[in-house]
Amino acid sequence: MHDIKAIRENPDAFDAALARRGDAPVTGEILKLDEARRGMILNAETAQAEQNKASKLVGAAKASGDEAEFERLRALVSDKKAEVAQMQAEAKELDAKLTDKLARIPNLPADDVPRGADENDNVEVNRWGDVPTLDFTAKEHFEIASVAASMDFETAAKTSGARFVMLKGAVARIHRALAQFMVDTHVDHNGLTEYVTPVLVRDEAMYGTDKLPKFGDDSYQTTNGWWLIPTSEVTLTYSVSGDVLEEATLPRRMTAHTLCFRSEAGSAGRDTSGMLRQHQFEKVEMVSITHPDTSDEEQKRMLRCAEDLLERLNVPYRTVLLCTGDMGFGAQRTYDIEAWLPGQNAYREISSVSTTGAFQARRMNARFKPADGGKPQFVHTLNGSGLAVGRCLIAVLENGQRADGSVKLPEVLAPYLGGKTVLSVDGTLS
Repeated sequence: MHDIKAIRENPDAFDAALARRGDAPVTGEILKLDEARRGMILNAETAQAEQNKASKLVGAAKASGDEAEFERLRALVSDKKAEVAQMQAEAKELDAKLTDKLARIPNLPADDVPRGADENDNVEVNRWGDVPTLDFTAKEHFEIASVAASMDFETAAKTSGARFVMLKGAVARIHRALAQFMVDTHVDHNGLTEYVTPVLVRDEAMYGTDKLPKFGDDSYQTTNGWWLIPTSEVTLTYSVSGDVLEEATLPRRMTAHTLCFRSEAGSAGRDTSGMLRQHQFEKVEMVSITHPDTSDEEQKRMLRCAEDLLERLNVPYRTVLLCTGDMGFGAQRTYDIEAWLPGQNAYREISSVSTTGAFQARRMNARFKPADGGKPQFVHTLNGSGLAVGRCLIAVLENGQRADGSVKLPEVLAPYLGGKTVLSVDGTLS
């Protein structure tokens, strides 16, 4: 959500920042609506004052025995009361329209975000690991002999439809091991606090984390109004909604492993093979609630937490700074980490780490009390995948595949797999 005061003070700069995203100017319409709203509020306040003044005179007219003046004043009070009610209703309607308009405007990009139209204009900032040189034709994850029987899309389609999968046996265990490894690393090495959160949330939580109203079609809603979370960014971030935190408690660093649900509206035909894009998936999320002065450094810290996981798993990756045209609605700045997938001969996104500044905090009224006793200020919120579990499974399987159809697994997973480090051709661990 944007600050209407900031738009009033510098509308040209606001439109210029939106133009970097490729969006049309909006301040003309916004300020016209704001002016009408403020004018109606002033009119209502003026009419209310006239009503109050007339109300005080009614008693005096009655006491003086001036019946005509009494009736005139009583009628005036009645008219003013109706007028005030009408004006207040119109002001409330205008306020709702303004709030809705502001809620649909994306966040403004940080000054260091490169201008661009799409993913082709993203800027690579880091690359790690050697892309494996294989003496055989690399297969996609679902084609690997040791994996195929345990990654069941047909049965999942029978129960749920397209873009679902059933994992079983050793592959299911590796998937679970990856999630546990991620959470343990975040807690034991990165200083994050683990949470177990709901996966059903109310409208307010989706709105406060900028998923509503613009992206309702991308999520699932139950018949009684709950939303299935697209990521635990929603629950973790919204946990501070309405709070005034002590500055000394910042930053708050949180992580959660949850199921996630996305309808993938508008993504027909994209990445439909295998597990890469599913309606239901698991993710380990990172969320930080910070002081505005430290949010940029916190984003770098979160990015390293995610990159470190891939390095521990020995998965080659590259990190890119997203351009303005490829950045998400609520982000001021986003880094994507893309893991190397031999089966696709390409780097594919496995994590996004974003800072939203005060954009989400303003929507959910999350503030902190400065230590010096100053006026409460909005916190900054950040979120990042640490990591997408299913996509990490894909990366581990494809990078570890061997000519005979077995898979060499990362050593860091051995404690979670009973000391075993190979997915054998028959689908068992050894």
